[in-house]
Amino acid sequence: MVLFTELPISPYLQARLAAAEFVTPTEVQEAAIPHGIAGKDVLATAQTGTGKTLAFLIPIIERFLLDSNKGVHAIVLVPTRELAMQINKQYEQLRGKKLAQAAVLIGGSSEHAQLQLLRGGARLIVATPGRFEDLLDRRMFSVSKVNTLVLDEADRMLDMGFIPAIRRIVAQLPKARQTMCFSATLDPAVAHLVEDYVRSPIRLAFGHTRRANESVELTAYEVGADQKLSLLSKLLETEKGRTLVFVRTKRATERLAQKLTKAGIRVSVIHGDRSQPQRTKALTAFQEGRSRVLVATDVASRGIHVDDIAQVINYDLPAVAEDFIHRVGRTGRAGATGNAITFFTNLERSDLAALERNLKLKIRRERADGELAREERVKPVDVSSMVPVPVRPGSKTFRMPGEVLQRHV
Repeated sequence: MVLFTELPISPYLQARLAAAEFVTPTEVQEAAIPHGIAGKDVLATAQTGTGKTLAFLIPIIERFLLDSNKGVHAIVLVPTRELAMQINKQYEQLRGKKLAQAAVLIGGSSEHAQLQLLRGGARLIVATPGRFEDLLDRRMFSVSKVNTLVLDEADRMLDMGFIPAIRRIVAQLPKARQTMCFSATLDPAVAHLVEDYVRSPIRLAFGHTRRANESVELTAYEVGADQKLSLLSKLLETEKGRTLVFVRTKRATERLAQKLTKAGIRVSVIHGDRSQPQRTKALTAFQEGRSRVLVATDVASRGIHVDDIAQVINYDLPAVAEDFIHRVGRTGRAGATGNAITFFTNLERSDLAALERNLKLKIRRERADGELAREERVKPVDVSSMVPVPVRPGSKTFRMPGEVLQRHV
């Protein structure tokens, strides 16, 4: 298959794909879509940014068009709210007027609005496991007609502790169903999870799932801890395109965003403590160019699909090696090139080397010094205009304001 027009699908879906300007399928789409349309179970691993979403949405939509029965027929479980919203955005591009809206069941958003979509005839649910299980346990909808289950970013759901919830959810679904599992990696823990849910799956693997995309240039700067902000500012001056900055903790994310805002840079922020409206607003501002910089924790390393991110900056090293791949995978997407820059301190040299060994990659080293990363030290005090003051009334010993006298014992 060279073009989407060669797919064995309905003229309606062909027209919707053309209207959305989907012309040439990616490698994973070309391989997975025919099997998905045929109703076969699929177990696929591929790097982030390879178009996995369309690989399962097209078979789901085609089945909806062929079978107009009411009720929830397809479920897509994902690890993050952002990924759920991104999948829904692509579904909206393709469903047109013939199909009902999907119900996106995620925390931090109005439960009432989500239930309204379910009652309004949603046949597709895109959800995070927590909110899905909560509403299912309260009998807010039925899963008796579900014929398609998709586990997207299965490895990430394992990392985030969602597996017990997924097992409880799957236990309530019809056994006669199609299951498609998409993951960036398939380590033994993930393989053990999905083998319980798939039947004679079509196994698809593309590229090195634990390596960065070859279109991304990897660079690491050794900096002092007090040099990071200056180096980041200099890199933002050099690169005028969109920049995604990854920070390890929520609190550090807020602090860095405040400093950049103070410097006159338009910044958005995403981390786990932000409400869903705040996260949606931040991502939208970044996607639309109203914020040039997005500062985020690893909650944004999956689920953010912005094709023209010029550079990714790892302000802090990731806690897990695989997260490095997902971070840098935010740039160099859809055939474009990108830059991924990592900051590390002298004490983190061994951590960076371990990351390279683990992921079997080589990162070009640069040393940040001189004007590129001026140290953020306190400016020297000008004492020329200061008047000495006596240490105590009547004393002949004087000190400058702010000076500390050493007491010798």
